[in-house]
Parts: sequence; structure tokens; C-alpha cells
Amino acid sequence: MKFTVIGCWGGYPKADEASSGYLLEHEGFQLMLDFGSGVLAKMQKIIQPEDIDGVILSHYHPDHIADIGVLQHARLIQGFLGNKTECLPIYGHEKDEQEFSKLTYKEITKGIAYQVDQTLKIGPFTIQFLQTDHPVLCYAMRIEADGKSLVYTADTSYKEEFVPFSNGADLLVCECNFYKHQNGKSAGHMTSYDAGTLAQKANVKKLLLTHLPHYGNIEDLKEEAAEMYSGPIALAAYQWSVKL
Repeated sequence: MKFTVIGCWGGYPKADEASSGYLLEHEGFQLMLDFGSGVLAKMQKIIQPEDIDGVILSHYHPDHIADIGVLQHARLIQGFLGNKTECLPIYGHEKDEQEFSKLTYKEITKGIAYQVDQTLKIGPFTIQFLQTDHPVLCYAMRIEADGKSLVYTADTSYKEEFVPFSNGADLLVCECNFYKHQNGKSAGHMTSYDAGTLAQKANVKKLLLTHLPHYGNIEDLKEEAAEMYSGPIALAAYQWSVKL
């Protein structure tokens, strides 16, 4: 299972970069986790729009879904150019009916509602869900394949339920939108201290900090998380990747 960062910025992308978007590959299957602003442009240096096999969305804030519309048009245009593609499944929750309805576009993409109390199978991946603490309904994911596991927190403030959910994961992709001295609770985001605490309590093998803030020295996030977590820590960056 290979994980690659396409976009890692919180709220909006920095210049020439992207907000939330990640590529997960295994056995030739290519799944995108979230698809925020700037993701389509940055993704094309790694994989073409017509080659994606699926997309799964944590929630419907623009920094996680903004490029869904242009992805749909990219696949439509590729069809006109003779590169016929199958209808792309885009998985999301259906409790926001207006946003969920946008996932289906002609015969190009089809929205599929995931059931958060059930394990979802997409290609070689099995996915479990945990509702996060965020201003809109959002779901974290635990993704497993061939005995390896990845937890993607999506957007959330710290909650103890993440500890058993993340237990023993090979990689914890943890949002880190605030620094240690801040309080992310009301905004529905974690601090570096929260991320390190979760990683340590859950005994994960590696921590990746993502959904990064646009201010301050982001290298400080690693140092602050390391006060709580004794394992390896990385900062998300475009094309950062790891094989699990």
C-alpha cells in the first residue's frame, strides 16, 4: 500500500500547491482521499484524471472537495478525446443531500453513499469510519489492505475515541491546523500537541502531520508533537510518499 500527498494545506492552498488530497495505491487500484482546491493540477504530475479508480470524501468543506467539479469535466473531456473511462465512483456521506447530489454527473461520476456503521470495501481496501468533532459532519477513516493500516483523521478536534480507532496503525495521517499553545476545540481542529498525544496513546508506527496552518514556522509542529510522541514524525508536503 503506497500513500502519496497531493495537497496538505488547511482552508485553502498556498501558491502553486493544494489543499487536502491524498493518493492511495495498492494492487494497481488508485484511490483518492478527499479532493480539495488545487488537487487536480498537482495530481496530474503523478496520475491522470482518467486513471483514478475511485474517490472517497471525508466531508463537504471546499478545501476537501473543491476540485470535484473540475475532475468531472476532465474525465468528460478525456472521453471526447477518445480516452473512454468508466463511470467514476465518488463515495461520500448522504446526510448533506445538496452536496452529495453533486457527486453524480452525467455518466461521468456517480455518488455512492457510505454507511458509517459498516465496513466499506473499495478495490483492495477495507474502510471503517469514525465521526469526528468538526463544525460540519465529517468522518475519519481507517483503511486496511494486506495487513497494513492507515488512519486518516480528516478534520477534527481531539477526541478519545480516536485512540482505539487508530490503535497500532502503520501510518497516522493526522490533521494539525494549530500550534501547541492554541486551542483548536471550537474550530474543530487539532493542535500539534493533540496529534502527538493521539499518536503516542494509539501506539502508531509513524505520524504524518497535515492540514497545515498558513502562519508560523511549521517545523515547530514536529517539535511540539515530539514532546508527546516518541516515534517518527513527518510534515506533509507535495509528493511526500511512503510504502506501508
